Amino acid sequence: MTEHRIEKDSLGELQIPADKLWGAQTQRSLHFFKIGRDLMPPEMIEAFALIKRAAAKANRESGRLGQQQHDLILQAAEEILDGQHHAMFPLHVWMTGSGTQFNMNMNEVISNRACQIAGTALGSKTPVHPNDHVNMSQSSNDTFPAAMHIASALAVERRLLPALNRLQTALAHKADLWKDIVKIGRTHMQDAVPMTLGQEFHGYAGVMQDSINRLDHVRTELLELVLGGTAIGTGVNADAQFGKRASATIAQSTGLNFTEARNKFALQGSHDALVHLSATFRTIAVSLYKIANDIRLLACGPRAGIGELHLPENEPGSSIMPGKVNPTQAEALAMIATQIMGNDVACGFGGAGGMLEMNVYKPLIIFNLMNSLTLLHDGAENFRRFLIEGTEPNHDRIARHVEESLMLVTALAPHIGYDNASRIAHHANEHNTTPRAAALALNLVSGEDFDAWVDPKAMTHPSA
Repeated sequence: MTEHRIEKDSLGELQIPADKLWGAQTQRSLHFFKIGRDLMPPEMIEAFALIKRAAAKANRESGRLGQQQHDLILQAAEEILDGQHHAMFPLHVWMTGSGTQFNMNMNEVISNRACQIAGTALGSKTPVHPNDHVNMSQSSNDTFPAAMHIASALAVERRLLPALNRLQTALAHKADLWKDIVKIGRTHMQDAVPMTLGQEFHGYAGVMQDSINRLDHVRTELLELVLGGTAIGTGVNADAQFGKRASATIAQSTGLNFTEARNKFALQGSHDALVHLSATFRTIAVSLYKIANDIRLLACGPRAGIGELHLPENEPGSSIMPGKVNPTQAEALAMIATQIMGNDVACGFGGAGGMLEMNVYKPLIIFNLMNSLTLLHDGAENFRRFLIEGTEPNHDRIARHVEESLMLVTALAPHIGYDNASRIAHHANEHNTTPRAAALALNLVSGEDFDAWVDPKAMTHPSA
């Protein structure tokens, strides 16, 4: 058995490893674009296999593709969708900006696998040719954008939305569990008026619900597919019904309402829906960054900080300080959020880089999108499992902070005026005493009135 075989493309002959299903154009990409460590996201393999299967069905329905070619393409595509042959897609992200080589990688693998099934030689392109049959009625310029939409929509539906919903549910559960724990709120990193710990976490749960709603909205923009646009949106070499038929097949296969794009020129010349998705990921990251930092602030200490929360003790925190435990899940989530913000910058520049009838930053856009989505999914899951679900309130510390808070005097202002209430707060701070003791020392409020007017629990909601 020889180690290599010879395959040919329009530029000449190339040696291909004998045990590989890819062909000459894939091999050229491996030679000329072996840049970095980043491979094309695996979600694009499924998306392209869905497109090739749908295209074969649409071309068979129009009568342009023979029955034998149809059946072989479907069988090969089904094997890829079942998880077989993924090692046959080795291309790096940093390739041609159209993603043509990845499209051809899929075409060549399906062609060669079809040849194997049919009993013909690898590279013979008989009975299934990678361009003439697998790529019929298509261009990289419409299949790659369509695959980006499919990969993103499926990943949002299957992975990210469920993870964010689970995190939101966990935060809402804590909010309900802690709805009666009165604590001190803080503004400008300084003590403010009382609230409940449940209200604080209700805010976090609300932020996550808003994120879910935004994501649910933006994913609808991904459901338009440019299949049938071919090279620049005109549909040259495709029949008029191809895009509609192929999109309908993909919708049926995935359960998502994919449809033919209303304006193929818009979606091939620009990738604004994907830029919008990236911006939504960035917004979610901003929210998670804030929540992570809030929680590690509330837990800081345990003796010399705020110390109002006990976080799960997952691992030792120091190689030199015995017994130290750090808020590592919050730190990890903050780093993840920072990376996603950076990914969004790259997506924004990539989207802005479209020129005339196409964009040549496609691999960059989908790489950063899938990286952000994966980080958001994994970060949300870990933060929920290893921090939120195991976090408990420090009741003693919370109660002491409430009792000593200077801003309890806010409840006195309607009764004795802002200026007198301010005198009490400053006196208490200067003499290191409680607001109640300061009020009595200044003879501004009786003990009975103070106790009647200053009720921390009552201060957590509007007056009656």
